[in-house]
Amino acid sequence: MSNNVDPKLWEMIWSGELYYCNDEDLLKYQAECLEKQYDFNATRPCEHEKRKALLKEMFAEIGEGCYIEPPLRANWGGKHTHLGNNVYANFNLVLVDDAHIYIGDNTLIAPNVVISTAGHPILPELREQGYQFNAEIHIGKNCWLGAGVKVMPGVTIGDNTVIGAGSVVTHDIPANVVAVGVPCKVMREISDKDREFYFRDKKVNKELLEDL
Repeated sequence: MSNNVDPKLWEMIWSGELYYCNDEDLLKYQAECLEKQYDFNATRPCEHEKRKALLKEMFAEIGEGCYIEPPLRANWGGKHTHLGNNVYANFNLVLVDDAHIYIGDNTLIAPNVVISTAGHPILPELREQGYQFNAEIHIGKNCWLGAGVKVMPGVTIGDNTVIGAGSVVTHDIPANVVAVGVPCKVMREISDKDREFYFRDKKVNKELLEDL
């Protein structure tokens, strides 16, 4: 792919500063990235190896054992997204990956999740001129984002944390908690009770915990 974008523009894109997002070279390079995404979304369910090969071309980093269920919608086709090992994403993942997105090992992403690094100024005159800013997102290891979760620019989510379905994450969420709501807030810490019950009154088989 032909990346002819001015390096100084890339610096602005990833710095959090306002920049003009309709630069001609930027849009041309972005379109080339999206061609790969189109190919990925057009694969047949049995074309596992083709999907794996395309994801390696599309993403900045992608670890072993990752699986993304098409359709995937990403502003840059994953070009600025970094996945650890064994990341799973269900249908309709949206990555607004204008800045970098980092997702740790063994994280689960339910259907219809949006992870967005991009924002626009509140001032109408600046939006009208095509200005934008970006802030990278960090999602830790072994997290679970429930269906319809939306993660906003600049957010960090700690390891092992569960974000409840439909939540809108506007601020950092620490490790080892369950957080829910609009805006998303910590509901409780993950505790020994979670070693006993996995869903309502459903008990965990103790044999599953013997080696943990």
